Amino acid sequence: MKNTIAVLAVSSLLAFSACKKGESTILSDKTETSQPEKFIVDSVKVSDSSKITDSLTIRFSSNLLVFPTLKSKQLLDSIYFQNKGIRDFSKKGLQAFLDNEKNKYFQSVKSDSKDWISGISYAQEWYTSSHMNLVSTDNDYMHIGYAWSAYEGGAHDNYGFSERVFDLKSNKKLELKDITSMPKAKLEAILMKNINKAHSGAKDSEGEVKNSDMLLVEIIPATDNFYFDQKNLYFHYSPYEITAFAAGDIVITVSWEELRGTLNAKFKERMKIK
Repeated sequence: MKNTIAVLAVSSLLAFSACKKGESTILSDKTETSQPEKFIVDSVKVSDSSKITDSLTIRFSSNLLVFPTLKSKQLLDSIYFQNKGIRDFSKKGLQAFLDNEKNKYFQSVKSDSKDWISGISYAQEWYTSSHMNLVSTDNDYMHIGYAWSAYEGGAHDNYGFSERVFDLKSNKKLELKDITSMPKAKLEAILMKNINKAHSGAKDSEGEVKNSDMLLVEIIPATDNFYFDQKNLYFHYSPYEITAFAAGDIVITVSWEELRGTLNAKFKERMKIK
């Protein structure tokens, strides 16, 4: 009888231990369940100058955003579309790329200046500058603004902008067709109608000059240089793209109401557009 009780006691202990071990494994599995990788943004920058002669100094400045958690080469190629030839998207690789771009710029100006440097009669600073800015990542749509400017003699410097929105769920650049099915001609008519809603600040002797009075084109193109928020779709145009330089860069707004009935259903739901 005592032996029987002992056997039962040992069996119960083993069963209890096995149960606890099972519970421990389940708890361990829950604890070790992988969490979504945190979206990380870093940056690299280069800013340097070089004196070519007593009358000419050149300056190079540029920054690139770094995305350590993005692995899609197709997406990364699209993000760095202005920087051809990048093979290493790590922070170290992008820093090396900028250093090389700076050296190429300095060398090109020094080589080319031999034929015209004697024509510079007063002190000047020429420069080239480019920058990336992370604007938003709302609803897994990443909006990056790109800006560049340069001066290499003449009456004024030149500058321009690019806007790109990337879908972080599908790892691709967003196209207009992903947002609206409105025919291009109809969308361009809305852009023309709305052009004067953006104030350029340009003035003449009679006061403010309308953007429409400085147009260089008959049709305002619906380009891929767009971005959006909860209320509107925006098209960004650089100087000389559709208007005279005096107008500066122009942002034309198209409301979601104006695109009613043509919005992509999945996009509308994801952006929570009513």
